[in-house]
Amino acid sequence: MGVRASFVRFWPDTAPFRARLWISLGLVAVSPVLSTVAIWLFKVVIDNVVVPHDFHLFPVLAGAYVALAVVQGVVSFTDQYLSTWVGERFVLNLRTRLFAHLHQLSPGFFEQRPLGDILSRLTGDIGAIEELVLSGLAQALTYLCQLVFFTGALFYLDWRLAGASLIAAPSFLWAARFFSTRIKEASREKRRRAGAITTVAEESFSNAALVRAYDRTDAESTRFHEENLGSFTAQMLATRLQALFGPLSDLLEVIGVMLVLGLAVWELANNRITIGGVLVFVAYLTQLYGPVQGVGRLSNSLFAASASTERVIELLDETPLVTEPAHPTPLRRAHGAVRLRGVSFTYPGTEHPALGGIDLDVAVGEKIAVVGASGAGKSTLAKLLLRFYDPTLGAISIDGIDLRQLALSDLYRNVGTVLQETLVFDATIGDNIGWGKPHATKADIIAAATAADAHEFILALPQGYDTRVGQRGRMLSGGQRQRLAIARAMIRDAPILLLDEPTTGLDAESSQRVLAPLRRLMHGRTTIIISHNLLTVTDADHIVFLEHGRITGTGTHTQLLATNPAYAHLYRLHQPTTPADSGPSSLAPRQAIWPMDSGRQGVPT
Repeated sequence: MGVRASFVRFWPDTAPFRARLWISLGLVAVSPVLSTVAIWLFKVVIDNVVVPHDFHLFPVLAGAYVALAVVQGVVSFTDQYLSTWVGERFVLNLRTRLFAHLHQLSPGFFEQRPLGDILSRLTGDIGAIEELVLSGLAQALTYLCQLVFFTGALFYLDWRLAGASLIAAPSFLWAARFFSTRIKEASREKRRRAGAITTVAEESFSNAALVRAYDRTDAESTRFHEENLGSFTAQMLATRLQALFGPLSDLLEVIGVMLVLGLAVWELANNRITIGGVLVFVAYLTQLYGPVQGVGRLSNSLFAASASTERVIELLDETPLVTEPAHPTPLRRAHGAVRLRGVSFTYPGTEHPALGGIDLDVAVGEKIAVVGASGAGKSTLAKLLLRFYDPTLGAISIDGIDLRQLALSDLYRNVGTVLQETLVFDATIGDNIGWGKPHATKADIIAAATAADAHEFILALPQGYDTRVGQRGRMLSGGQRQRLAIARAMIRDAPILLLDEPTTGLDAESSQRVLAPLRRLMHGRTTIIISHNLLTVTDADHIVFLEHGRITGTGTHTQLLATNPAYAHLYRLHQPTTPADSGPSSLAPRQAIWPMDSGRQGVPT
């Protein structure tokens, strides 16, 4: 993407503070005017005070210099403050917009992208865009005003010398163009490497225990070193180009000044210019070559920044797979009836369907278990119920309303979840529980924790509910994190509950501790529990058995044992056997998540 296209793309982001921006740019134009006047006063001092030895004008000129210095100080302070405010607000708003946009994307996007690279784009690349859109604009205007005023002063002093001084200008522009395209390539590689470094560091530190346990410290250090070496190589290439551009510009400037100085001596000898005029002409000329060189450096910087805009635009142009309906159907508190009709789904970029022809009805308050071996499509079904994706074919509805017709906020307010991976934030325990219900009171949080059997262990912690859990809850055990997740779902009080492998990763004792709060959580709610461990779901109202993305059996635990060989086989894999085990009695489950309703057929627990 070119510099102009990048600028046009992000210029609308300056709209909220454009009034301050215009004031700042106006002050940018004032500064070169004051510099031009200050240099011209030097000519007056030489020609009217120093050469004729007439000092009666000196107090006036000295006062003018002081006044100019004061005005320049005020302008400089105001300009610097306003430009910094505008630049930082631009970065803040754009970074927030990108962050919000990323959260609108499907979770699958984050499964396919290195997190470190996304963080690099969200931080460093956003800052580079500010340099292109705002800092670059201010510098360009500064250089333009300097070129206009200084060139005008040169022609006013002596048009012959002014014309000669401009001979070197095209060479500066050629050098800038030559180097800028090459610097852009090096900068693009440098930004890519910066993302890779963050990715490697994030992955390695997130799995620090695994790295240590498998003695992979040296291997990880080598991998990190290789990414840094790539960044070093890209940085040195960009530095080499920029370092070559500086001396080349200086050489062109010296040649131009010497040429003009020789002509100035000729003009002075022919009385076409005064000694003050020569000195001021050289001063203007030196000031003129500064912005000419600056334009070249700015060009290099803008081309380098455009590499960052490409990386940010790539994220902003990602289209969410799930979008809000234009005219959503309102849903306050759902009754809890869930229906799936002809649901099929294929992940983007794949050909094999993960689910096919799913038909399922879940009545209000009913408890349904979806079971199957790993890879059967259980987690995919959970993602569709949460509308992380939309079905390729078919429809899913709540209380007869297609999920695609619901506002996402209405959907998530009516569905409570306990996910397979217990996710917590690096905050206090109270904050993590209250996260399920904005503006929850302390009493609400304690009540939810008590119902989740978490209140007792929380009080035993050093700071109780104000204890920080650490990144990803590493200060807590797996069972404690799971009870926090249950408390978070309880405080949400949604009529529909989705449990995705709620006891995965827990030992037998920890699993038993979370069963009671899970039963309390499911009471009075439509519940869909997804599990591969059949021992925990044997007393569901109905069990749905998935194989290769299709429903191959439905019924109670007893019915499926008798009619579905695949279900019976999977159950035996989870049922501990002893020499005394034989016959149908060996298929009796140990402990289910919910107790059996009295009078309902099933296997006693």
